[in-house]
Amino acid sequence: MNISSVIVIPHPQQIEAVRRRLEEIAGVEVHAVSPEGKTIVTIEGDGDRETTRIFEHIGQLDGVLSASMVYHQNESDPEMEISVEA
Repeated sequence: MNISSVIVIPHPQQIEAVRRRLEEIAGVEVHAVSPEGKTIVTIEGDGDRETTRIFEHIGQLDGVLSASMVYHQNESDPEMEISVEA
């Protein structure tokens, strides 16, 4: 699973509209919106391709001026790991 943090800057007149659009995207969670509109979201995806697709989609949403990925982490699936015991 990939977890990424993104800062989204919406057009000042579309802050709430962009927030609603973001909340409709599967795998995206809105965590905070400043009074100026700076929006902090996380993306949870199954892999790099899905995360990239969602990130690019966010950047193309109507009313979004910019989207910047500030953090990315790849969490392994504990059920898929091989246990090696000494």
